[in-house]
Amino acid sequence: MNAEKQKAVQALKTATGQMEGIIRMIEEERYCIDISNQILAASAQLKRANLLILQQHMNHCVKTAIENGNGDEKISEIMGILSKIMDR
Repeated sequence: MNAEKQKAVQALKTATGQMEGIIRMIEEERYCIDISNQILAASAQLKRANLLILQQHMNHCVKTAIENGNGDEKISEIMGILSKIMDR
């Protein structure tokens, strides 16, 4: 596993822990603003993991495809993901 994927896994593990904590906070009827702040923090970890995975994809899969003269499909895939990100 390369460095980008390792960092993505760590970000996802952090988000998992945060999600478990958020569930406990809701069950304990904690203050809504505190819960919301934790949801934002978990969301940031998910975004970070996604960025790291996309970085890995660009640095390896897309780069290799372009070097082999067939990068159009990979570029289209990236554009599809970017359009989903932009729609949010």
